[in-house]
Amino acid sequence: MKIIQSKLLSNFKNISHCFTTKDAGNLAFHVGDDIVHVQKNHELLASALNYKKYSLIHMKQIHSSLTHVVSENNNFDKPQSCDALVTNKKNIPLMVMVADCSPILFYNTQKEVIAVAHAGRQGAFKNIIQNVIDTMKSEFNSDVNNLHVSVGASIGVCCYEVGEEIYTEAKSLHVEYAVDIRDNSYFLDIGKILKKQLLKAGLKKENIEISQECTCCLSNKYFSYRAEGITGRFSGLLMLK
Repeated sequence: MKIIQSKLLSNFKNISHCFTTKDAGNLAFHVGDDIVHVQKNHELLASALNYKKYSLIHMKQIHSSLTHVVSENNNFDKPQSCDALVTNKKNIPLMVMVADCSPILFYNTQKEVIAVAHAGRQGAFKNIIQNVIDTMKSEFNSDVNNLHVSVGASIGVCCYEVGEEIYTEAKSLHVEYAVDIRDNSYFLDIGKILKKQLLKAGLKKENIEISQECTCCLSNKYFSYRAEGITGRFSGLLMLK
């Protein structure tokens, strides 16, 4: 199974993590795929990363900035409606699923706290990153100086064309710097917004890693909603050991 390891997070031995590709198959239950196939893909990934499938916590992602602290009420079969998960529990893998949106992995090395987040246009515009960082601080006394963040592949500014109304919204939110105007068309750079938000939140530049791969350009490698329409989901996964 081909999975991608973050160079940044690979420095830490007490976590397991990965970004999957199409090689790991579709991991989402809501895209019309055969549930038996999806379950099998989860079993294979769990085996590859050495965790129990039913210990995995994923989400019913709703393009919000909602951040949820994992509790005993959460389980594999009943995903929480939110777009970020936080925990300090060991051997509980957290998963974010995407097909053009950004999968984000957070790790605080001092407090041993992890989080995953789903950031598309709405997540970036709503600054889900700040919500995650605030939750990690309020619930686990996480200091941003000890926080490391890796952002996986997502649709790039090369392919993410949006309408003029999105540009207008971006201006109202003061993120118009992330819109590239070419031939009277508007192209949005989510990665640029996320990087600025991470730096503004206080992360050290060396503790931030953002993939430059575009899922739409590389739709043979990653699932891409923009390139394929109805399609599967790849994932970002993070677990404390």
